[in-house]
Amino acid sequence: MVIKDASLDIIATRRSQFPDSGKPEFLLVGRSNVGKSSFINSILSRNNLAYISSKPGKTQTLNFYNVNDAFYLIDVPGYGYASVDKKTQTKFGLMIEEYLEKREQLKRVFMLIDFRHPPTEDDLIMYNFLKYYNLPVTVIATKADKVGGSKKEKNLKDILKSLDLVIGDDLVVFSSVTKLGVKEVLMKIDKVIHG
Repeated sequence: MVIKDASLDIIATRRSQFPDSGKPEFLLVGRSNVGKSSFINSILSRNNLAYISSKPGKTQTLNFYNVNDAFYLIDVPGYGYASVDKKTQTKFGLMIEEYLEKREQLKRVFMLIDFRHPPTEDDLIMYNFLKYYNLPVTVIATKADKVGGSKKEKNLKDILKSLDLVIGDDLVVFSSVTKLGVKEVLMKIDKVIHG
């Protein structure tokens, strides 16, 4: 798949603002500092389409990126960031839940976790939450360039053991620095869209 065109099309906080084009949608979830913006920019071959902030917790809306006018990549607020107050966290949770509940266009979720560490309790909660909705999930293990050769195997085992992926879910080791995993993710999107 070649990315010819990508733009931030819609910024939404409630269902009435979601696009109604019927295009396939791919959701991105992950902790606030896991590298979602870098992931978006890498996948879409753009330097700064998604804003990379030095301050975690910057995304506070559902951001719909229109890609090749063929599908949407959707970025949502990160979870597990302590400096966002409980009331705001609850609001984010409800906003994401409202999206997940009845969204037939949603084809797959990319759940980003940090390859350097075992999944956090928040990661486990999120994975189980997505499984509650029977959503297919690809786990993206980010920042792989920061993990040395001998630790790679161990970290991979730890992640797979902790998350206990259901049949049909998978994992992609990813780096926005070396572009490891970019082709694999694009192939997954392409397969979903074109079968």
